[in-house]
Amino acid sequence: MARLELVPEQSAPLLEVAGLKVSYRGRGRRSRLVAALDGVDLTVQAGRTVGLVGESGSGKSTLGRAILGLAPISGGSVRFCGRDITRADVRERRVLSREIQVVFQDPYGSLNPTKSVGSTLGEPLRVQRDRSAAAIKARVAEVLDQVGLPADAARRFPGEFSGGQRQRIAIARALVLSPSLIICDEPVSALDLSIQAQILNLFNKLKRELRVSYLFISHDLAVVRYLADDLVVLNRGNVVESGPTESVYNRPQAPYTKRLLAALPTPAGL
Repeated sequence: MARLELVPEQSAPLLEVAGLKVSYRGRGRRSRLVAALDGVDLTVQAGRTVGLVGESGSGKSTLGRAILGLAPISGGSVRFCGRDITRADVRERRVLSREIQVVFQDPYGSLNPTKSVGSTLGEPLRVQRDRSAAAIKARVAEVLDQVGLPADAARRFPGEFSGGQRQRIAIARALVLSPSLIICDEPVSALDLSIQAQILNLFNKLKRELRVSYLFISHDLAVVRYLADDLVVLNRGNVVESGPTESVYNRPQAPYTKRLLAALPTPAGL
């Protein structure tokens, strides 16, 4: 199955979200539609990290899910490499999975405990059906090395690893198809502060070495400041502020952004 043709960075953003709307119906038969996202704009350029920040319920994860085709889009558009993927079908999503991957929050719930690490990491490659068993084994060993785990980790099961190691495995699974964009949905919030620092350093290392781009979703501006080139601040489904990370961090304009900045300490070791 052919890879998507990447549009050069100067021609179009890697990811472009324009006027995106997502609504859910509340509980009860007579409940009204509630806007989870109300006209959100966001762009991610190739090789850059965009931090998406906001409190619980702001719509951060909904935006990530909408980009992945997992939330019902009622308005606006999502373009990837200059191509409209707003309503991509199952076949198109399978092709897109080579280019867009995700790392979720929970390193314990995101891995199947009954499958070995090697089986889990190799599964996306087997689905694509374009590599031999030997090539799959070699690629699994390669991505394990990229995230700082030994090749023999492939023979073990998730329950044999710590939370930080499991998140490294989840990152390896996201890397195995060599994507252009990884959506990171609160990927360090379930980890101890010292482990958070290690995983954030790993994300930065992979960005430098692989030129991968991230949409990094977090409630913690201190975490995002360390990783992101640009910030988008979301509140109740609306973008209240956006711009270069240091500009937003040092000269916030929106009262909501100022309130977020008042909160959390920088993770240890950063």
